[in-house]
Amino acid sequence: MKVPARWVGYGGAIGVVATCTALGLAMTPRFDIVNIAMVYLLAVVLAALYLSRAAAILAAVLSVAAFDLVFVPPPGTLDIHDLQYLLTFAVLLAVAFIISGLMERGRRQAREQSNLAIEAETEGNRRALLASISHDLRTPLAVLTGASSSLLEAGDRMSADERAALVRSIFERAREMSEQMEKILQMTRIESGVIKLDKDWTAIAEVAGAALDRVSGKLAKHYLVVDIPETLPLVRVDAALIEQVLLNLLENAARHTPAGTIVQVRAHAGVGGMASLGGTAERGELIVSVLDSGPGIPEDEIEHLFVKFHRGSAEGAASGIGLGLAICHAIVRLHGGRMWAERLLDGGSAFRFSLPLEQPPTPPVETDALTDDKS
Repeated sequence: MKVPARWVGYGGAIGVVATCTALGLAMTPRFDIVNIAMVYLLAVVLAALYLSRAAAILAAVLSVAAFDLVFVPPPGTLDIHDLQYLLTFAVLLAVAFIISGLMERGRRQAREQSNLAIEAETEGNRRALLASISHDLRTPLAVLTGASSSLLEAGDRMSADERAALVRSIFERAREMSEQMEKILQMTRIESGVIKLDKDWTAIAEVAGAALDRVSGKLAKHYLVVDIPETLPLVRVDAALIEQVLLNLLENAARHTPAGTIVQVRAHAGVGGMASLGGTAERGELIVSVLDSGPGIPEDEIEHLFVKFHRGSAEGAASGIGLGLAICHAIVRLHGGRMWAERLLDGGSAFRFSLPLEQPPTPPVETDALTDDKS
């Protein structure tokens, strides 16, 4: 059962006063009683800084009672023969009220600023989303409207090839809009914690092969190079989500690199921060890379690539609402990995992500069946 926070604070107040009392008893032979009062003042200050206001006031009251009962003559009673100690008690209570009040005000202001920051970020994301949707869905909507109206008004006068071209255009644009909406929904599910990983042992080559099959049409005009050694260890991941990461990276390469250029998919195991082609990883990290020979990433944009709704200046008229890389980054982080981008020295870009390696389960040992025959 979870203990309420206020009771934790009260326990902390009692604990700090008990500690100061023990410290005061140890100081008694060598220090004047005024110095012991300063120890209780420290207890009140600490309670006011780190505990709630109620806990700080409790610490002040307990400090006054403990100081009076243990150290103020006559000891063992709450009687006060010297009125100067009343000033000490008043100071302890005043310190508790003043510092705890300041801390409570500071905490309240911090919460208000945090809420304002969250609201500002939410509003910024909303505006960016609306701007991206209005920008990136305007073109496919215009194509859908134009193609469908042409079929409606003049479809019977068109040739079969013309009608097929219009139907194909409608289908492609509708699929494009569906993909954009799916990215928005997926990002929402990730941020809200709805997506739960369904991990299982798999080979990264199989995941990459599935992603390459899905994107083969978009990479038909590119030269594809795949370098994934068969000796790489298995990874325990949600294969569907990691496939989505590779699919987004490959689609990104196909969209932003000229036809006839090379797109590479590589994987290797990291050893102590270094790269080791093939083999197993002592440090436990599998690194997957998608490299292209496009124009490359501007240096000032690399750190913003994985921010929601960010569209690179090199994207031009390419469609996309700036969620693909953000989704990839979120999925990789869910797996405990990391993701980054690099500008290659010889031109082009590299998008890399790592997946933690775990010790695979030991397969069961087969034993020969025992027979009941006895000789």
